[in-house]
Amino acid sequence: MKLKHGKEDERRVLLTIAGHDPGSGAGVTADLKTFAAHGFFGTSCITALTVQSTMGVRGVQIVEADFLRDALRCLQDDLPPAGVKIGMLGNGGIVEAVAEYLQQLDSRIPVVVDPVLRSSSGADLLQADGMALLRERLLPRATWITPNRTEFALLLGREVRSKLEVQEAASKLGGELGLQGVVVTDGDGLPPEDFVWSASAGQAWLAGEHIATRATHGTGCAFSSALLCGLVGGLDGIAAAAAAKTYVAEAMRLAIPRGAGRGPMHLLWPLEP
Repeated sequence: MKLKHGKEDERRVLLTIAGHDPGSGAGVTADLKTFAAHGFFGTSCITALTVQSTMGVRGVQIVEADFLRDALRCLQDDLPPAGVKIGMLGNGGIVEAVAEYLQQLDSRIPVVVDPVLRSSSGADLLQADGMALLRERLLPRATWITPNRTEFALLLGREVRSKLEVQEAASKLGGELGLQGVVVTDGDGLPPEDFVWSASAGQAWLAGEHIATRATHGTGCAFSSALLCGLVGGLDGIAAAAAAKTYVAEAMRLAIPRGAGRGPMHLLWPLEP
């Protein structure tokens, strides 16, 4: 459906607050491509610059918290978002700045947090001072969170092994934080099954398939951004998560091999004939 320019266009602005990946496989560039693939206009605030390639993360430079505050205020004044996705934050100062921003947003605006705590190559992407603040200050201001199994264990402070443990821990965490939903992803599982807990729509396991590809960089970023697109587009949480999972699977399947390591996905595939 074609949109007329006006208020409807303004409601199709989505904001990503995340780190920058110079290889464009993850972070804000992946988020912006995902927004575009779903028909939304994306804006971004970069929390950290990274030195990385498909071979892994080699260095991180976190921006000043006050600089990020200014950037968020500037965007909010001119291009207020209909939804917000949050990825890598870096340290406690950035967590505080983003929590303050979320506090003044309309509570009806969906906020999806992908708690990026550690890269797949093992680099810490949130300093120790940010972990407690993330749990205490920022996550209660989110509507949905999308940790993978490793991040979920870090948030809980313990391992969860069985499917029943995942279900019980996700529903308990979601209730404690006052969230609308939790998705625990497990892309490395055989088979890769994701668990969805929704305060309004119940819970479900989303079955997946193993795709033989090296194009797996940024899967968590793309999934959380696609989930936000579905929520803003009017889908319930379980349907939005299922659509996001399908989108990421196709982006992996249709990717052109790039780089010597874990390469980027083809995130713009829905825009092609």
